[in-house]
Amino acid sequence: MLSDTMQQALNKQMNFEFAASHAYMAIAAFFEDRNLEGFAHWFRIQSEEEREHALRFFDYLNDRRGRALVSAVPEPDAEFGSPLDAMEHALAHEQRVTAAINEIYALAIREGDYATQSMLKWFVDEQVEEEKSADAIIQHLKLIGNDGAGLLYLDRELAGRQGEEAGGEAAE
Repeated sequence: MLSDTMQQALNKQMNFEFAASHAYMAIAAFFEDRNLEGFAHWFRIQSEEEREHALRFFDYLNDRRGRALVSAVPEPDAEFGSPLDAMEHALAHEQRVTAAINEIYALAIREGDYATQSMLKWFVDEQVEEEKSADAIIQHLKLIGNDGAGLLYLDRELAGRQGEEAGGEAAE
C-alpha cells in the first residue's frame, strides 16, 4: 500500500508524463509545418513513449492499491524560433522530468518504500537516455548551424527512428 504522500507524488508524475506526450505532439506539429518530417517523426515517437511512461505510473498506482487520478493537460508551447530552439525546449523538459523522478526516488528512500524504488530505477536509467538523445541532436544542430543541406541530412536520419514496439531503442 502506498502512503498518501507517495500516491500524490506518483499521480503528479503520471500527469507530467501525459503533459509531455502532449507537448511532444505540439513540437511534432511544428516540424510538420516546416516540412521536416524526420524531426516530426522523432517527436511523434517521443510522444508515444511519454504516454507509455505515464501508463507505467498509472499501472503501478493501481498495482499498489492506489488511485490513479488523471488531470487536465496544459496547453503546450507550439511555436519555436528554430529546430535548435525546439530541441533545447525538449531537453529542458527532460531535465525537469529527471529532477522530478529523482525527487520521487528520494521520497521512496525516506519512506523505506522499496517497491517504488525498484519501479523508479527504470525511470532513472531511462532519463539518462532521454537527455543523451536530445542533447546529441542539439549538438548536431549546433554543428550544422545555418547549413540547410545539413539540416535536411539530419532530418533524414531522424526519420529512421523506430519506436519501442518496432524493436527500436527508446532514445533514438
